[in-house]
Amino acid sequence: MNTSNVVRHPEKFFIGGQWTEPSSDARIKVTNSSTEELFLTVAEAKEADVNRAVAAAREAFDKGPWPRMSHAERARYMRAMAAELDKLADQHSRIWTTEAGALHSFTKVRCASISNDYLAYAELADTFPFQERHKSKSGGEVALLVREPVGVVAAIVPWNAAPGAISSKVGPALTAGCTVIVKVSPEAPGAAYILAESCEAAGFPAGVVNILTAEREVSELLVRHPGVDKVAFTGSTVAGRRIASICGERIARVTLELGGKSPAIVLDDYDVATAAQSIASRATFLTGQVCASLTRIIVSRKRHDDLVEALSENFRKVKVGDPFDAATQMGPLAMRRQLERVQGYIAKGKEEGATLATGGGRPAHLDRGFFVEPTVFGNVANSYTIAREEIFGPVLAVIPADSDEQAVEIANDTIYGLNASVFTNDVERAYGVARRIRSGTVGQNSMRMEGGIAFGGFKQSGIGREGGAEGLRCYLESKVVVLDAMPTTAGPVVNVAA
Repeated sequence: MNTSNVVRHPEKFFIGGQWTEPSSDARIKVTNSSTEELFLTVAEAKEADVNRAVAAAREAFDKGPWPRMSHAERARYMRAMAAELDKLADQHSRIWTTEAGALHSFTKVRCASISNDYLAYAELADTFPFQERHKSKSGGEVALLVREPVGVVAAIVPWNAAPGAISSKVGPALTAGCTVIVKVSPEAPGAAYILAESCEAAGFPAGVVNILTAEREVSELLVRHPGVDKVAFTGSTVAGRRIASICGERIARVTLELGGKSPAIVLDDYDVATAAQSIASRATFLTGQVCASLTRIIVSRKRHDDLVEALSENFRKVKVGDPFDAATQMGPLAMRRQLERVQGYIAKGKEEGATLATGGGRPAHLDRGFFVEPTVFGNVANSYTIAREEIFGPVLAVIPADSDEQAVEIANDTIYGLNASVFTNDVERAYGVARRIRSGTVGQNSMRMEGGIAFGGFKQSGIGREGGAEGLRCYLESKVVVLDAMPTTAGPVVNVAA
């Protein structure tokens, strides 16, 4: 891709419905994860830019038409934006692959369907119970439970899967009637520029959607800003703790989709080779840079060695290389910092006594780019660092257990609770184990996520949910209005039995 023509206005911000000059000449250089060459240069936000973006979003919410439109009217804008995103799908996918190393065979499919994320919320605008009529118990004739937009939202998204992380926040926020400031990571800003171009082409009112690219220090100003009513963040648990503490100081609303150290329990009735193929095939997805990835593999001690070997056999076959090559099965990590992080964890695993079964190094045929071999460790104790901390790379830790009961205990012995899986042919057994695992999602016989229903975590994997009606509720405030009669101007109301 011609780096001078990746996005239309890379050295500007989209604020107040216009492409605006930044307050300084500071720039962020974005690297091609496969070649380590310069890919894109974008503007770097400073405090003045944050203040301008918040002011624009605040003005649009407090005085603009967006929150005062009907839900159907807002849905029309979202459908128009979705159509514009479709036009930019190829460009969108190439940016994602270049920035984060995701396979182009995947990104071109996912970016072609990003519009569906927004269309689903446009459809939900017609069916969600924004107003419910209850019988008053305080002396009024009518008690209306109304759900109103929370206000100005700061949507802070990570670098690994920016298009979906953006849609999972912007979609419900816009449907609710909120205005949004999208703050993208300095490593992967391209998706936000694609969104801004689509909103501009769709004719969104000024200030409804704004975008910034900033480093962490400036991003914190956005979290602290009194003009921001809610922060929606996807990223590490460490950063999430910081954001939650800041929001707690001023009682700002917050949704956190954080890290994971997700377990896969392989029960004795399930075929080892089949389990290994399923786990390994998903573990290399986005080069393991997935918060919900199944990275702690728990199996009975007597089958431990067989599963380690089966996983290793699958990993040895993985073709690592250029993510734009259709034959490639795993691309690079997103950046040098992430490569060094993964390499550090691999060294720690060996140091603490885990058995390195396969991988652990750099693919011999690749002399540049942020590449690492898919890696399997066996004989891992759940106390080892590689079993406790999120690595965010294609590294599996296989942990032996002496019973099903101990397997569940190991699965729950973590600060995280984002995703999990149970491998068994017995659906009753799968359900029973699933109900005992403290996790936001539990699947049977594969890594499964239902983003259209709800996605999020227990414990330190987050607060709140994204996706579907559950995700929309996080952008709404509930208000009870008690009246002497039903107003004619109320609009659609769902009647709730007394």
